[in-house]
Amino acid sequence: MRNLGLRIAVAAGLALASVAGAQAAAPVPPAAVVPAPQAAAAPAGVSNIAPTTSAATPPADAASPTLAMDGAPAMVPQAGIGQPVDGRYGIQPQVTRNGVFAHWMHDAILVPVITAISLFVLALLFWVVFRYRRAANPIPSKTSHNTLIEVLWTLLPVVILVLIAVPSIGLLQAQFKPAPSGAVTLKAIGNQWYWTYQYPDHGGFEVTANMLKERGEVQAGTRFRTDADGPPLLAADNRIVLPVGVPIRLIATANDVIHSWGVPAFWMKLDAIPGRLNETSFTIDKPGLYFGQCSELCGARHAYMPIAVEAVPPAQFAAWVRAKGGTMPTPGQASDKVIPQPGAAGSAAKLDEAATTNTMTGPTENATTIAPATTQGASGNGGGTGNAGQ
Repeated sequence: MRNLGLRIAVAAGLALASVAGAQAAAPVPPAAVVPAPQAAAAPAGVSNIAPTTSAATPPADAASPTLAMDGAPAMVPQAGIGQPVDGRYGIQPQVTRNGVFAHWMHDAILVPVITAISLFVLALLFWVVFRYRRAANPIPSKTSHNTLIEVLWTLLPVVILVLIAVPSIGLLQAQFKPAPSGAVTLKAIGNQWYWTYQYPDHGGFEVTANMLKERGEVQAGTRFRTDADGPPLLAADNRIVLPVGVPIRLIATANDVIHSWGVPAFWMKLDAIPGRLNETSFTIDKPGLYFGQCSELCGARHAYMPIAVEAVPPAQFAAWVRAKGGTMPTPGQASDKVIPQPGAAGSAAKLDEAATTNTMTGPTENATTIAPATTQGASGNGGGTGNAGQ
C-alpha cells in the first residue's frame, strides 16, 4: 500500500508540475500587452523598401554635438539605460522589437516555468527524504519499475518544452531576418584589441574605437575616461552613430581571431570570424547612448574591447555622416556595394598594401582587377525579398 501511495503521489505531483508549466507557457495576453518580434519576410510582390529619411534631411545645427570632433562625448550616459547597473537583477531595458519580446518572454514564461519546476522537484525531494527515511520506513521497497510514472515524467516535460518552443522559434527567426532595401550598413571589424567600423553605403569612411583608460593609467596630457564618456571598461574614444527608426544591417568580421559584437540593449550578439562575413539586422527604437563589448574570448585584452553606440534622429545621423566626409545614399535603394573579407583582394588592408608598394616601387602595369558582379545586398549574403518596417 505504501508503494502504491508513493506511485500515486509522484504521478500526481508530475501532473501538477506539467499543468503549472503549461499554464505559465500557454496563455497569451492581449496583443496590447504581449510584444511581438520583427515581422517575418514579406511575401512576393510586397514592397521591401525600408522607411528611410536619408533624403531631404536638413543638416544639423552647427552647434550640434554630433558634429563634434572624435573624442568629444556627444551624449551623456543615462543611469540604468544602455549599461549594466551594480546590484540589479534582470535584463537591461530593451530598445529593439526583438529585445522587448525577448525580455517579456524571459519574465513572463521562462522564469515562472523554471521556478515552478524547481520548487516542485525540491519539495518532492524533501518529501521523499522525510517519508521514506529509515525510522519511518524500516523495510525498504524493492519496486524497480512503474510504467505510469515513467510515461508521465517523459511526456509531460516534452509537452512543456513544445509550448515554450513556439515563441522561441519565432524569436530566433526574427533575429536573423534579412535587412530591407535602404537599410544602413555598418561593418564591424574585430581586432586585437579594438573595433574598426566602416559605412560602405555612406562613402566607405572608417571609425576606429579604443577603450578609454582611467586617469591614473595614462600619461599627463593624454585623454582619460570621465563620467561623460561612460562607465569604466565600456567607454570608447570614438563612438559609432546610428539612426533611430531606420533598419540597420550589421556585418561582422575579424582580422585576426574570433570576436563577437554584442550590445545587450539591442538584444544583439554577432560573432566576428576571420575570413567570414556574418550578417543580421535590427532597428533601434529610442535615441540614447548604449554600451556593449566583445563577447567572445579573444586573447589577453579581451575585456578591453568596448562598444559605444549613439542612436540619434536620422537628420543628425545625416549631418554626422557629412561631417565625416561621407555621403548619403539614394533613399530606399538596395545596397550595391561589394564588401570584401579582411585580407581579400579589394579589402582595405590589401589596398593600403598596394598603395605602399606603388609608393616604393611604382605602380604595377598591365594589371587588371575586375570586381565580381553581384545583385545581392552589401554583404553579398542572402539577397531576395527583405522586410519593411522592422
